[in-house]
Amino acid sequence: MTDEWRGWQEAAETALYGDGGFYRSPEGPAGHFRTSVHASPLFASAVARLLLRTARELGTDSVDLVDLGAGRGELLTGVLAALPAVGADGLAVRAYAVEIAARPAGLDPGIEWCAEPPPGTHGLLFANEWLDNVPTDVSETDADGVDRYVLVRTADGTERLGEPVTGADAEWLRRWWPSAGPGSRAEIGRPRDEAWAQAVSTLSGGLAVAVDYAHAREARPPFGTLTGFRSGREVRPVPDGSCDLTSHVALDACAAAVDAGAGAPPEVLTQREALHHLGINGERPPLALASTDPAGYVRALASAGEAAELTARGGLGDFGWLMHRKDSPAGA
Repeated sequence: MTDEWRGWQEAAETALYGDGGFYRSPEGPAGHFRTSVHASPLFASAVARLLLRTARELGTDSVDLVDLGAGRGELLTGVLAALPAVGADGLAVRAYAVEIAARPAGLDPGIEWCAEPPPGTHGLLFANEWLDNVPTDVSETDADGVDRYVLVRTADGTERLGEPVTGADAEWLRRWWPSAGPGSRAEIGRPRDEAWAQAVSTLSGGLAVAVDYAHAREARPPFGTLTGFRSGREVRPVPDGSCDLTSHVALDACAAAVDAGAGAPPEVLTQREALHHLGINGERPPLALASTDPAGYVRALASAGEAAELTARGGLGDFGWLMHRKDSPAGA
C-alpha cells in the first residue's frame, strides 16, 4: 500500500483481493463479522430446502449447488449436513465453493473449490453477502451540482474530489441513484450489475439468489453506505488491507442488469419474507410443551430465538433476496 490517490473501486479491489489483501487472510470473513450463515444452522437448513425445491421444479434428483463468495465453506458444509433433515437425503448434489482464498484444511473433499463459478451449472447459485464486497467507485456532488469521483488515499483513508463522473458511470447514476444535491454521495453500482449478470449467465437452469443489505431507487441513502469492519466492529473505511470494505447493494439495478431470457421475471424479497416461505418464522413453541417435553421445549425455544434473529426487523431480516429463475434449455 502507498500514499497514492485512487478511486474507491481500484483502492478497495487491491485492499480486499490483492496480495496480502483482507480476504486473503487465513481466518476468513468469520473472523471479522457475523453473517446469517454464522448466526444459526437454520439458515443452511433453509437453503437446503430451497435447493430441494429447485430440484423438484427442474424435475431432477441431481443438482449443482454453487456458493458464490464461499468464505471458508461454512454454508456449503451446513447445507450438505441439513439435506437429510429436510427430506433431501436422496438428492445428488455437486457442490462448488467459489472463493479467491486458498481451500481451507479439513473441508469436505466432495466440495469443489474454484475461483470462478463453473459454467453450465444446473441447480442453485447462491451468493450470500457477496455483492456488497464487489468494489465500486464513490461519487459526491460538489457545490456546483457536478457529480465527481471521490479519490481516497490508501494509507489513511483521507478523501478528496476528483474528476467529474462521465460515460457509463454517469448514465448509471442518472438511472439508479440521482443526486440528492451538493454534498450527497453515491456508490456507483455498475460493477455489481455486471458481476451479477455474469454470475447468473453461468447457470443453465434453476435459481440464482443474491442476499445482501440493499436499498431501492426511491430510498437511496443520501450520503452512501460505505464502511469498514474489523474483528466484529464497524470501523472507518481505510483501503489498506486491514479491514473489510463494504456498502449496501442496489439490488433493483442488479435485477435489471440480467437478461431474463427464458424464465420468470426477477423477484426481490426481504430475508424475513424469504425465510418465512422456507419455514423459518421465529414463532415461540407452545407453552404446554414445557410440561410434556421440557427438553424439547428448551430446544424449540432456542431454535425460535435463532429464527427470530435471522428474520428480525432492523437486522438480518431486512436483507434483500434477489431471485432469478432460469428455465432449462430444451433437451437439457
